[in-house]
Amino acid sequence: QVHLVESGGGLVQAGGSLTLSCVSSGSADGVKDITWYRQSPGKRRDSVARIFMDGQTTYADSVKGRFTISRDITKSTVYLHMSELKPDDTAVYYCNTPRGRVDNVWGQGTQVTVSS
Repeated sequence: QVHLVESGGGLVQAGGSLTLSCVSSGSADGVKDITWYRQSPGKRRDSVARIFMDGQTTYADSVKGRFTISRDITKSTVYLHMSELKPDDTAVYYCNTPRGRVDNVWGQGTQVTVSS
């Protein structure tokens, strides 16, 4: 089981930027296919962005053009750069592998709070 740790969250004003990190404690294989998710209180956990093994990326419509997912294999890390942040982006952000999601194994996540 891949162990992933999220970090980089914080409090930011609307219009600001943050970059989240998702680090695999195991090998770089742990970040070959990673999805960032987010969950607000009372809402379901939704996918935000995904980077595939071949480097292709996909984004939720709500974040297209504002968020960028990237990967540094040498650091076993996947990043989520978030810009033009909105109060609606406030949530706990998680990263996970496809297997982790199926097995319902999640890390602690990192809180992002966007003030208006």
